[in-house]
Amino acid sequence: MKKTLLLLSLVAAPALAGEGKWTPQQVLELDPAWLRAQGLQVPPKKLWDPQRGTGLLAGTVNVGGCSGAFISSSGLVITNHHCAFGIIQEHSTPKRDLITDGYLASKREDELPGKGARVQVPRSFKDVTKDVLAAVPAGADDLARYHAIERKQKELVAECEKRPATRCQVATFDGGLNYTLVDAVELADVRLVYAPPRAVGEYGGEEDNWMWPRHTGDFAIIRAYTAPDGSSAQYSDKNIPYKAEFFFPLATEGVKPNDFVMVLGYPGRTYRALLAEEMATRQSRVYPRMRDVYGEAIRILEEEGGKDASGKIAVASQLKSLHNVYKNAGGQLEGLKRGHLVEKQHAAEAAVAAWAKKGGAKWAQALEARDALLAEEAANAKVFEREFLLNNVTRLARGPALAATLSRLAAEHAKPDLERRPEYMDRELPRLKDRLEREQKNLFLAADKHLLLAFVKRAQALGPDERIAAVDTHFGKTFSEKDAVAKIEAMYAGTKVLTLDERLKMAGETVAQLQARKDPLLAFGLDLAKELTALDEVEDRRDGATLRLRPEWRKAVLAHAGKPVAPDANGTLRVSFAKVQGYAPRDGAVYTPQTTLSGMLAKHTGEEPFDVPEKFSKTAEAKRFGTWTDPRLKDVPVDFLSDADTTGGNSGSPTVNGKGQLVGVNFDRVWENVANDFGYNPDVARNVSVDVRYILWTLDQVEDADALLRELGVRKGPPVVRETR
Repeated sequence: MKKTLLLLSLVAAPALAGEGKWTPQQVLELDPAWLRAQGLQVPPKKLWDPQRGTGLLAGTVNVGGCSGAFISSSGLVITNHHCAFGIIQEHSTPKRDLITDGYLASKREDELPGKGARVQVPRSFKDVTKDVLAAVPAGADDLARYHAIERKQKELVAECEKRPATRCQVATFDGGLNYTLVDAVELADVRLVYAPPRAVGEYGGEEDNWMWPRHTGDFAIIRAYTAPDGSSAQYSDKNIPYKAEFFFPLATEGVKPNDFVMVLGYPGRTYRALLAEEMATRQSRVYPRMRDVYGEAIRILEEEGGKDASGKIAVASQLKSLHNVYKNAGGQLEGLKRGHLVEKQHAAEAAVAAWAKKGGAKWAQALEARDALLAEEAANAKVFEREFLLNNVTRLARGPALAATLSRLAAEHAKPDLERRPEYMDRELPRLKDRLEREQKNLFLAADKHLLLAFVKRAQALGPDERIAAVDTHFGKTFSEKDAVAKIEAMYAGTKVLTLDERLKMAGETVAQLQARKDPLLAFGLDLAKELTALDEVEDRRDGATLRLRPEWRKAVLAHAGKPVAPDANGTLRVSFAKVQGYAPRDGAVYTPQTTLSGMLAKHTGEEPFDVPEKFSKTAEAKRFGTWTDPRLKDVPVDFLSDADTTGGNSGSPTVNGKGQLVGVNFDRVWENVANDFGYNPDVARNVSVDVRYILWTLDQVEDADALLRELGVRKGPPVVRETR
């Protein structure tokens, strides 16, 4: 019955064309006539063929939490500059600052390998709901329920990953209503081909982040390699470029207003299935605390990094991540308030509840589930402050984060593989080792000590029922800056956690061996690890309750909707259908959907964040547009808007036209659309993409990247000088 209801709802047309992050399976169930009316020119099966694991979606890859797309048969992948930032930072030094200057590999031998960088190519999606739910013992409490489901997911993944070079996951949909086994090929040799200067890839910086109009060239090109026999392999100079069966040709004519586009990628998390009170908690507590804690960390990193050139490079990646989350939290708060999203969710819930009550016994369990979820939310609020701070240990000072990670690794490694936390299973050890190595590039002791001091001060201010025992043990129960600074200095002076070779040795040691080291930072990490482990158990029980309750409520919500409903984003492959269009952010203001080189130059001040690199500005000022001029704009387009339904994780997503040709690379949303995670508003739901013609203008007219253009199948045109009028 459940499957019948789902299919009946999917054959109808969605109410809002832009709304919905559709799974590959759902795309095939949508009305083909509706898709054609939107502008899709290829048959839906050209998007995804489940029998063969082929189609346009097979060219859309996961790039370490971002999205990307194959753009050549020889393994070239286009993504965002900020998604390739780790590789750029890895190869940067004060004397060879690739972050600032950018990088172009003139030949394949010059392409730069990224430690731990990976590309995942989708292969199949299998409904495993029955298998997962059947694993829950009769009468299981919530903790046992969670562990049973998690164990079954691990078993399914282990079986799936018996194939070489395979990366699998069991993704949860609608709070546990459905489970899907996702199978992908993982390519482990990824190299940087091209990155623009930071002043292009981040033009406008934090001032323009989440804003419109934008003039940001947030793109980079990487390449995936395999062993000579085509199998996935770690970096080797004998490896060859990956032979991509599906890739996106570049639509050199670009887009214009009202054109149909699709955004394909791996959106991370959205929260539209939450109850109104759960949304209210995020509005009243989660996002304000993120602004508070991350804002302080940003100030510390900027202050300390500004004192030292190598320190500035070391903190760049962490600072970039924190800035993005900090500003996002502000946008969520504004959007939730502006859109009255909590109030709207209350009204939507009330409508479903009223409808369900008319159904009598059929939906009684759904109503009981909603009430139980509300009770869970109220109980969790009582321990919010301690748990928020403890859960953010790994986002702040790197030293304690590394020490806690090593401690947890040792404790988990003593267990059988299937009984470990997922992040410490054998399949994760290569990633963990890469991260332990990579963090060496992110260490800047002056900033790290200051971050730890701020954490200790916050922890010591917690109430008597919310104490973090590890902090009380190592720093006392009341804050004294003088004492805390002295203890931190001694902790860092006496540790070997921050020495790469020693840290890698620790990664193979037992808890007893780590304790025997008498390392002060490691001792702190061991105590933090105990509390993080205990918190995991608490959260597992809560998640078990959610997996028991939310599916019952979601059944009622979906049945009441009477139209296709795309599930919340969960890091799996999706596609959103959209139109290129502007919007009116407020009374009296109307934004057009495209920006140009001229607009970029108009913002130029010669100082960060609006400092156009000289080679870009001179080329633009000389009107050397090549063949990349938009005939309507009479200029080279830089960025454009569409009403695609996107979120974090869609960074680097290919934006393609109805023929399946790449017209841009998604990299952001507008400020008014940040709270889109909680509800789609067609008036302001706008995502931002780099126009493919700006990318090609950069490679052609600025960089003279002839070999790269030839590989992309693009003919390099002569410089065209246009007279200024």
